[in-house]
Amino acid sequence: MDEFGGGETWRVFRIMSEFVDGFETLKDLGPAITIFGSARTKRDEVSYKATLKVAEMFARRGFAIISGGGPGIMEAANRGARMGKGVSVGLNIQLPAEQKPNRYQDKSLTFRHFFARKVMFVKYASGYVIMPGGFGTLDEFFESLTLIQTGKIRRFPVVLMGRKYWEGLLRWMEHTLVEEGTISAADLNLFYLTDRPEDAVEYILNFHRETIRPTGERRKRNPLSPRESQGE
Repeated sequence: MDEFGGGETWRVFRIMSEFVDGFETLKDLGPAITIFGSARTKRDEVSYKATLKVAEMFARRGFAIISGGGPGIMEAANRGARMGKGVSVGLNIQLPAEQKPNRYQDKSLTFRHFFARKVMFVKYASGYVIMPGGFGTLDEFFESLTLIQTGKIRRFPVVLMGRKYWEGLLRWMEHTLVEEGTISAADLNLFYLTDRPEDAVEYILNFHRETIRPTGERRKRNPLSPRESQGE
């Protein structure tokens, strides 16, 4: 029996409220980049500093930045958004060992259910940047690929940052998953690997210029217009 005391049926209303809160809070967000990574990353680590830079660069291009709202890479993402004078969004999660929200959030939501939270990560993202992380980061990476591969969401750019961290996994995907036929070789083109924040930003901008527009057509200013992107 859950916290409402009414059994499983009443959980539906709690779940529904999380979707409603998320949709109402983020409906006018405009184009956004979701950044994932470890909560355990320290401020002096390379991946923290890289996250600061990539978030700041996207923010200065007119993108909001979405993170999981906690410490580590999530903090760096929200902090970088502030540095770039962009909108900083934190989608926090209630955990048994309580996650402490970072202090760099302009818009903050707290979810009880991971699946409701993950819908918000995807729904409002014009792209994913995935930094080194653990099980949660891997979950978001593979779920994004699954949704794109199966056509459940529109194709959008997914960037992995940190060659040294990710190359072992990617070799396994190539030499095991592809060779066993559980994915196709073309599926390895669903994401892009880099070490440089500049490459991550340019890859996502170019992806949208060449294929689709971001969710941000709701916003009058389009950060992907050629004139603005060239600083004119």
